[in-house]
Amino acid sequence: MFVVIRFRVGQAGQPAFVERLEAAVEVLSRQKGFVAARTGRNADDPELLALSMEWVNIGSYRRALSPYEVKLAAVPLLSEAIDEPSAYDDLSEFSPHR
Repeated sequence: MFVVIRFRVGQAGQPAFVERLEAAVEVLSRQKGFVAARTGRNADDPELLALSMEWVNIGSYRRALSPYEVKLAAVPLLSEAIDEPSAYDDLSEFSPHR
């Protein structure tokens, strides 16, 4: 499964925000079930940033948000995300052509 979390951050605040984002990804990457992460800036709207993560399953992702160090480094940042659904099942897992 994968997660897409978007943030609206003014360009002046982006350097500090990216530092916090990198710290959050680092602590999340140490959690069981983490597969990969990438961050990016929207090509058409430079104030729109995204964090995309891949996890073994939804349970791994949800459990990864519980440890104390994650609550300190990642949860405050994630609470600044645009309020929208963020967890997705990978449709290729259901494809008969796989």
